[in-house]
This record gives sequence, C-alpha cells and structure tokens, in this order.
Amino acid sequence: MSATSLDCRAHDATQTQSSIATWSEVRDGMRVDWDAAIPMDDGVVLRCDVFRPERDGRYAVLLSAGPYAKGLAFQERAPYAWDRLVSKHPEVTAGSSCKYANWEVVDPEQWVSDGYAVVRVDVRGTGHSPGYVDPWSARATRDLYECIEWAAEQPWSNGKVGLNGISYFAMDAWQVASLQPPHLAAICAWEGGADFYRDVTHHGGIFCEFLTNWYPRAVIAVQYGIGERGARSRVTGDLVAGPPTLPEETLAKNRCDLVGDGFAHPLADAYHAERSPVWENITVPMLSAANWGGQGIHPRGNLEGFVRAASKQKWLEAHGDAHWMSFYSGYGLALQKRFFGHFLKGEDTGWERQPTVQLNIRRHEAEWPLARTQWTKFYLHPDLSLGREPPDGDATISYAARSDGVQFTTAPVQQELEITGPVAAKLFISSSTTDADLFLVLRVSAPDGNEVVFQGAQDPHTPVGQGWLRASHRKLDPALTLPYRPYHTHDEPWPLVPGTPTELDIEIWPTCIVVPAGYRFALAVRGKDYVYEDGRRSFPA
Repeated sequence: MSATSLDCRAHDATQTQSSIATWSEVRDGMRVDWDAAIPMDDGVVLRCDVFRPERDGRYAVLLSAGPYAKGLAFQERAPYAWDRLVSKHPEVTAGSSCKYANWEVVDPEQWVSDGYAVVRVDVRGTGHSPGYVDPWSARATRDLYECIEWAAEQPWSNGKVGLNGISYFAMDAWQVASLQPPHLAAICAWEGGADFYRDVTHHGGIFCEFLTNWYPRAVIAVQYGIGERGARSRVTGDLVAGPPTLPEETLAKNRCDLVGDGFAHPLADAYHAERSPVWENITVPMLSAANWGGQGIHPRGNLEGFVRAASKQKWLEAHGDAHWMSFYSGYGLALQKRFFGHFLKGEDTGWERQPTVQLNIRRHEAEWPLARTQWTKFYLHPDLSLGREPPDGDATISYAARSDGVQFTTAPVQQELEITGPVAAKLFISSSTTDADLFLVLRVSAPDGNEVVFQGAQDPHTPVGQGWLRASHRKLDPALTLPYRPYHTHDEPWPLVPGTPTELDIEIWPTCIVVPAGYRFALAVRGKDYVYEDGRRSFPA
C-alpha cells in the first residue's frame, strides 16, 4: 500500500466529520435514523441509515454494508430489474411503499413491521462514507466487523446481528464470518461467490471480465465525492454520493485500480487470499442460497461454502431465475424470515425442521453432493459422439484456437435423465504453443436440434453448465481435489510442451437439470467463451 493512499484516507476522514449530520424522523411506520455515524478504529467515520420500530425496545438487527449508495433507490439504479421483479412477483409491493428499496438488500418496511432493526451502511469511500475504495480488502472486512459490533451495542439492539443480502453482501458475509465477530449470530449468503480468485477474477486461471463492467458501473458511479454529478435520494433529497463534489483526479486517487490489480495478480496469491473466506473459521449458523443460472460468478461459492464451512448449523437452498428475483419473492422472504426468526429472535418458526438441502426442483435432500448420485462416465468419440462406452483405439481431433471448437453429443436419451451435482472433464490435449485456454460448455438440445437455455442470474440465455481452464494452470491440489471436483492450485504456471499430449482435469461448475426423453446433451470444448447463438440450430439434426 502506497503512502499516497494512506494520506488520501487520512485527509478524507478529517474533512467530512462535520459535513454530514445525523437526524431522525418517524415515517411509514418506522423510526429512521439517517446517516448515523459508525467510527472505525483508524478514525474514518462510516454512515448508515437505521430503520426500526417506532416503539422503544431491543430488536434483532439485520445489517448490510455495501458500495451501491444506501440512498439510491432500487427503482432508479436498475429500473428494468425492478419492473421485471414487481411484474413477476407482485407480492413484493404488499405491505410496503417500496420507497426504501435498495439494490440487493432487504426492504426495511417488510422487516421492521416484524420486529427487526435494519441497518444499511455505505462502505468506505462510497455513498456518504469517506475513505479509500478497496472492495473486499482486509480493511473493508474489518470495517464490517466493527459495524456489526457497533450495531450490537446500540440501545435499540438485542445484541444479535444477522447479515442478509445478495452477491456483494453475501461475499462480504463469508469474509467477515471468518473473523468471528462476537455478536454475529447468523448469515444468509444469497448468491455469493467466495473464492476471489476462482469465483471472481479468474476462471480456471483465465481472467474474467466481470469486474471491468461492475466496478465502474456499480461502484465508481456512486463513489463518495461524486456529489452534484450524481443522483439525489428520492426520499430525503440528499445527494446519494456526497455531500462534497470532488474533482475526478481526487476521486481517482481515492480508489484502488480493481481491474488492474486483478491483471497484476494472475496467480492465486496473497492478494486473493486477503479477499477470500477462511472456511475453517466460519462457525456461525448460515443459509447459503445458490442460483443454478449464476454460472461464472456465484453458484460455486455457495456450494463450496455449504460443503467447506465449519458451521455445525448450515443449510443449502438452490433456485433459478434472474439474479434478484427469488430473494425478494414471497418464497425468498418467507425462507429468510424463518431462518432469522429462529436464530436472531428465538422464535418457533419451524426452522428446526428445515431440510438441510432444498433444491429448486422442489426436492429436499440431506446432503450435497447427493449421496445417491450415480457417478457416470461419458467418453468422447472421434465421430463427435458422447457415449458411455470408451472408443476403440486412439484418435485425434483438432480445432483452431479462439474458435467454437468441437462438440460431442449423446444420442437422444431413452428415458428422463437427471443431472444434479458437480461435473468434471478429463481431456488430453496438445497445442502448437506453450499454453491454451479451454472453455467447456455442458449443453442440452430439444428433439428439433435447438439448444435449451435458461434465464440465468444475469443472462436470459444461460447453458446448463460451464467450466474453464488455462492449460498452464493444470496443477492440482491433492488435498482438495475430489473425483468429481478437480481443485487447481493456480500458484505456478506449468507451460505446455508444444505438440506433446498433456492431461487436463477441468471443473465444470455444479448444475441441476432434468433432461426429458428424446432430448440430448453435449459437451462443447471451445477456444473461446460461450455465446448464445439466437435462431441457429445448435445441434446436428
């Protein structure tokens, strides 16, 4: 960390202590404390809004700390997502004015009425909180720890704090749970990646472009100091990323180069470890909710978290549809309230009878992966078929780098076939160069040859499963590798010897699909990432 960055942080912390005032009011059946101050151990003061019942008392706390500006309404940040949400799930508006809806976190009106205090924090350097922006860093995680302990000590708190939210908020929950804050009583990690290297910045050692879009669009756009160049709260009229309006040069100095840092750390090193959970330290009760359609960002973290966290009390739920849908739906809200009512309020919500694993195919299970799984091998054949019997003899199939590659397809399945769980591929490849990027896609087709895709977390045309590997990152971790889940160390490159066949084990992220009779599935081995080709037959007739 440079001295310049430290100076910027100290400057921001000093200049803003008197620029934001805390004030309270009663509205829409809630007592709201706007911009309450939470002092950090280095002198920076973070700002939060507290929504709680009008009557004085001690209430269970639901806390979220995020970089999206607590004053920016869901409806203004993502109008398309909001319109789709309320159209498909009109129950979202039941009993709520929706004025306080905010991206990826709970609607306070739906929780305060049930006896909760909801705390919404702007993380360091965003919204109304000054400081240096560095998402998922050790400093950011420590800030969340201190926010939890601050909330537990307030006169309106019963001392039990829960974390609940989607994506960024779930990822933060994994990390801070590793630090074991004394008053963190439960976490709901909804669609949250976990391993910063494997889930976020690199897939199989290949740099992922997710942050190149997310960081400027979602975070820099509401950096503290955007001020008059940004939006105003539809509730208070305050600037959502202010109050000061700072020059762009100042803002640039007050944030990390998140994308550049990812490029600068091509291996799974200390940079990524700092931004990842320590599973053996996570002991808090947890609900991990995965989205099958979140290929490439979240489901792996939720499934790894459920399997590897040391918590004695942990549950897994898996669903489909768009990234924001299930969390806000009546189904999602009821599930969350049963979980937190049990652990934060001691209520008889029936949670003690909750199945350990609840899959969105509406089947309850006792474990993950499923104990009754019939692990089945399929073999690649020279005629591009995919079958259960190994081919006769050896054969070679070639494709050009950065091309659509080749696809191996089964015959139509004779009876309904369920694929639920992890998938792995073993390939023997050679390249004319010292490295090769492989993009694997598990696909399903209807009898007419058209590919079956699903509404994913973000993409409306998501395939059944995806996997990635840079060949030079093929080194396996023997302690964590399982027959169905290769685990690569990503700690040193192993270049290919041009023209020499080399064995690769490739993780395909877990999936869940029932393939009807008459349908086929396929494994595509590509030289570039998957793109849905609308209107084109994806499988041979």
